[in-house]
Amino acid sequence: MITDDFSSTPDPLNPSRRAYFASLELTQISGEDRGQAINRMADGLKQRKNDILEANTLDLEASREMGVSEVIGDWLKLTPVRLENAIKVLERLSTISDPIGRVVSAPYQIKQYKGYYQYIPLGVIALIYEAFPELGAIAAGFALKTANSLILQGSSEANSSNQIIAETLQSALEDARMPPGCLEFVPADPDHPIPDLVTEDRYINLIIPYGRPQLIQEVINKATVPILKTAMGNCYLYWSATASMDLVRWMITDSHKSEPDPVNAIEKVLIDPHQKNSSLVRLLNSLQEEGFQLRGDRDFIQNFPELTEAEPSEWYHPYLSKTIAFRFVENLENAIGMMNQCSSNHANCIATESYSESRIFAQNSNSALTFMNTSPQFSRHQNRGDALFLGVSNQKGYRRGLISLESLMTLKHIVQGNGRV
Repeated sequence: MITDDFSSTPDPLNPSRRAYFASLELTQISGEDRGQAINRMADGLKQRKNDILEANTLDLEASREMGVSEVIGDWLKLTPVRLENAIKVLERLSTISDPIGRVVSAPYQIKQYKGYYQYIPLGVIALIYEAFPELGAIAAGFALKTANSLILQGSSEANSSNQIIAETLQSALEDARMPPGCLEFVPADPDHPIPDLVTEDRYINLIIPYGRPQLIQEVINKATVPILKTAMGNCYLYWSATASMDLVRWMITDSHKSEPDPVNAIEKVLIDPHQKNSSLVRLLNSLQEEGFQLRGDRDFIQNFPELTEAEPSEWYHPYLSKTIAFRFVENLENAIGMMNQCSSNHANCIATESYSESRIFAQNSNSALTFMNTSPQFSRHQNRGDALFLGVSNQKGYRRGLISLESLMTLKHIVQGNGRV
């Protein structure tokens, strides 16, 4: 057992400190053993499925009494399908090869010696998440697969669900003889939604905030620990004059199927002024029939007065619901400029049959993910190789784009010499 030899005031009740020392032990545990522990976590969730769903029912009842927003209420609801999807992600994580120790070529060499990079764990990761009780289980699998300790801090609306899921996972990890502290659960404090652990940079190596933009910004404002910022909603689509209405309709509707979190849902549509009016009418009618709330800027609703006018500020913020705003733009360059300025810049799209337009869009769009003539729908479980994702980051710098296993690791540069100068 590794002891704390750098702290003069040991605090066994500090979850960050426990997680830190557990992370040191995790680096000594084989990938096979960690994979088996992840499989035990999946089995534990299966065995306690009814208990978990019952706890979630209590959370839902309490949230209705508290008057939580419709968005949070939907994110909070843990259906059997959502829980089963989390179990499938854990089962998939348990079978893929160990990412720790993988070697990649170094982009340069030091003198005449041979150098390469090797993936290693970050250490301790903290997930601060709003609702989404199943996300804690998925993150636990990601963390253990990459030999990191994890601290879970959910929101108060999901306390019962989060606690029983954490207890189930911790019991499985104990049975698998994983280090105590490798998964810590910190109950939510309604009076302090942003926990003090965001400033514990002595022990924690990365904070991942997941939820509405205001939660993420509050974590960023307070944290001294490095942040992996996530994003959802406020994705833009440019509809070129060359693209069909059927393609655009499919891209929009399919993007909204990534329940419960609308990570890559298209919420703003910019339209070439030469697009046929008949195609616009067909699209709007079709979306309304599917339950979408439609809005438009002042110029757009002059042609379609039945729509609600979108305020100027709405173009900068996500709806996180089945709401879409439309407006005309002069050309592709103006569309790209507006996307880069107003969207969340994590997933923007274009519908076009022009090769030139697609190349211009790919080159100049500032989003982390760029989709051309395809749905941007987000899925955590792609079922192809290591294609498993926790979310999407729109930040520039560290691990922009899809949050994969590699996002929870770092690289060590190793130089191999021959004993001579």
